[in-house]
Amino acid sequence: MKKTLFKQFVELTGHPVSSSILKTVTRSSMSKRLLKPFASAYRINEEEAEYPLEHYKSLQDFFTRNLKHGVRPIDQRANVMTSPVDGYLTASGKINEQQSFYIKDHLYSIKQILGDEKGANTYKDGFFYIFYLSPSHYHHFHYPFNGQLVNRYALGTTSFPVNDLGLRLGNQPFATNYRLISEMETSHSKLAIIKVGALNVNSIHLTSTSKNCTKGDEFGYFSFGSTVILFIEDDAHFKTLLSSGTEVKVGQPIGEWIEPQPSQNNEI
Repeated sequence: MKKTLFKQFVELTGHPVSSSILKTVTRSSMSKRLLKPFASAYRINEEEAEYPLEHYKSLQDFFTRNLKHGVRPIDQRANVMTSPVDGYLTASGKINEQQSFYIKDHLYSIKQILGDEKGANTYKDGFFYIFYLSPSHYHHFHYPFNGQLVNRYALGTTSFPVNDLGLRLGNQPFATNYRLISEMETSHSKLAIIKVGALNVNSIHLTSTSKNCTKGDEFGYFSFGSTVILFIEDDAHFKTLLSSGTEVKVGQPIGEWIEPQPSQNNEI
């Protein structure tokens, strides 16, 4: 019961009026009394938070908390891509020839998510990951690889839930929710990081506008429930290191590029 109530607070509802009320409550000092039951209900590791629980002035203040330095070690191997968020890997796989894939029994095309055919063609036959951030998770997002930011744009005006209920009942939420797309050029492949906002508000906040993308560096956070999608340009040398259903943390390896082995000439 507690989790259901708290989920309403941090993921909002499908109605703008009730969402507005919930936003006001979670940001008010009155919600501070909910911090202990919230942390207890979701078994949040308070030792990872930047400050003790009593430091946070509201439920929203705690929900958007920073972590202590060093609690999310980043895998710095040059060929490894790391998770951009703490969350659940709900779906992953190859992008098929029609540039679409099934997520929770709904068919989504890259064109719908990225907004046009040209953008979609970049990731044809590539790879995708979808991460869901539950109320228990740290809600900041980080760069998964080193590179240069080459494109950033926002799409979407209508929002629907990004949780399981919304995926069943919403109108293709990944294609209609407000979302912020960041595209990176790396030494291996082009990447698209799609941050999907929650319900009927823009819950995405950028903390860096630098074009230099350093693996593990934070560049924004969500103020309410959220999902992150990664698209990786087709590369025969890329392979995933995770299976769907896995819970991941920022900095954890999720994929790697395997360097091709030089051919051996056995002729004498």
